[in-house]
Amino acid sequence: MPLPDALSNEAYCYLTTTGRKSGQPRELEIWFAAHGETLYLMAGGREKSHWVRNLDAHAAATVRIGQITLNVTARRVTDPIEDARARELLLAKYAPAHQGDLSNWGRTALPVALDIH
Repeated sequence: MPLPDALSNEAYCYLTTTGRKSGQPRELEIWFAAHGETLYLMAGGREKSHWVRNLDAHAAATVRIGQITLNVTARRVTDPIEDARARELLLAKYAPAHQGDLSNWGRTALPVALDIH
């Protein structure tokens, strides 16, 4: 099921991963963009980001947007076309209202896909 527009337009989502060492839930507020049944996030810290490392260890996660919680499965984006789509969607959503320049983040951050179940 594609994400309804009202949820797609929310400023943040709340990603809950499972800690790779602790096994405990870890919640993170993060920017997102939706495309069909997939949510895209980008990690400025790339592979060093704890949330990325947690998802590498345990791909199953949840995302809360507004009052809705979704079960998702994470994967790194490797397809060049999907990579470009993720970057374009996130920059289009956040760059216009952001005070700083997001172009470096848009070029260098690691895109991660969350497929909604």
